[in-house]
Amino acid sequence: MDKLGEMAMFVRVVDAGSFSAAARALHLTPSAVSKQISRLEGRLDARLLQRTTRRLHLTEEGRAFYERSVRIVAEIAEAEEAVNTLHATPQGTLRVNATVAFAKHQVVPRLPAFLARYPQLRIELELTDRSVDLVEEGLDVAIRLEEQMTDSSLVARRLAVNRRVICASPAYLEANGIPETPDDLLNHNCLTLSARETFNDWEFEDDNGSRTLRVGGNFEANHGDALHEAVLAGIGLARLATYLVAPDIHAGRLVPLLVDYAHEKNALYVVYPHRRHLSSKVRAFVDFLVEAFTPVPPWEKDAPHV
Repeated sequence: MDKLGEMAMFVRVVDAGSFSAAARALHLTPSAVSKQISRLEGRLDARLLQRTTRRLHLTEEGRAFYERSVRIVAEIAEAEEAVNTLHATPQGTLRVNATVAFAKHQVVPRLPAFLARYPQLRIELELTDRSVDLVEEGLDVAIRLEEQMTDSSLVARRLAVNRRVICASPAYLEANGIPETPDDLLNHNCLTLSARETFNDWEFEDDNGSRTLRVGGNFEANHGDALHEAVLAGIGLARLATYLVAPDIHAGRLVPLLVDYAHEKNALYVVYPHRRHLSSKVRAFVDFLVEAFTPVPPWEKDAPHV
């Protein structure tokens, strides 16, 4: 057995806690595994394991060898996985979580092209505006707003700046007037979101810096699609993402307001649990999203003046 094979077997024995458990995993006899470890100790001229009738214990030399061996074996496996991923055909089930409005208006319409490119893939899409635990909930990948991201251990790639614009229907503005400054909003019916209280803290920026204004009105909904329909119906003003309202503004169904005070520091991200051993299906989906939404998202290209 070569040095790498000895190293891998030693790691397996330590992780399993016994020769017999390691032997079962490797489809060998316990005596064959024991002999290989003895050969390794002989070659290194060092005792790596203390054997008792109940369990194995690492010696000081054994612990040092194990810690380095684990890294080497993992790096080799990662190198092989990277090569295999490049050639592997994405297949199986991809579990995706996404924020509701963005998925409905921007992701789902693009999925036919993705599935046509990878016909052996099946997508399970879950839509929610709540915070999610990707590992706990068995998700492969998620598309989240910046304020929804609370786990710093996740790998995140930015897809687009999530510009939001305050807007209203022409009919509402004709009946209620046009706000000229943020303070004017206190005299208007501002539509609010119940799912995230901070969404109702509208931020503004001008030459004097940033400020936040808590708004309110007679209509509240639990996600952006309902606010979108409400503002189109003329109920009041809403602050909504340009990916949602850009076509309406371009067509004149909605009017952008207070654009000189825009605060544009939010973003949309695709996130996944870890970078090591990234599956081909996750890599394909992440690359597809980046291709679709960067460097300039399509709604900005279609309506650049919004």
